[in-house]
Amino acid sequence: GQKIASSSKDKSIKIWNLATGQLLKTLMGHSKSVYSVAFSPDGQTLASGSRDKTIKIWHRTKGDQLLHFLEGHLNWVNAVAISPDGETLASGSYDKSIKLWQLKTGKQLATITGHYDSVLSVVFSPDGKTLASSSADHTIKLWQLDTGKQLYSLDGHYDGVNSVAFSPNGQIIALC
Repeated sequence: GQKIASSSKDKSIKIWNLATGQLLKTLMGHSKSVYSVAFSPDGQTLASGSRDKTIKIWHRTKGDQLLHFLEGHLNWVNAVAISPDGETLASGSYDKSIKLWQLKTGKQLATITGHYDSVLSVVFSPDGKTLASSSADHTIKLWQLDTGKQLYSLDGHYDGVNSVAFSPNGQIIALC
């Protein structure tokens, strides 16, 4: 059945059965608050980002075994997202950077910079070619993934932008 994952300041990740509302499992491994979780499209891999400056990759079919422990951010990991093809993980941090990782191996692929304050959310476009990031610097930036170049910087908020989402067709983004 379908499952949902939640993260908490209590350092845990919980996996729930959507059909029954039953708690299936609690994953522990971060040493500080867990700020973000993301499932791969096939539901077999779960990524978590934490205030402990790390990302953990869990493999669901192996009993939620910890596969990778990713280090590289210099501050809290506020956001994680997995590409639509399940190949790439993006992370956004309080250190103002975005990092791209190969999901299967945990290898760091790139670091993207351009925000002037904490990166609060990251999301892939439905076609996986663009990454959007929102920041405490009041902006949303769109990045071309194959080159890492900034496509646009969207302004208009008067405070930090907590979250960004693409519409299913990838033509519209919503912000808050």
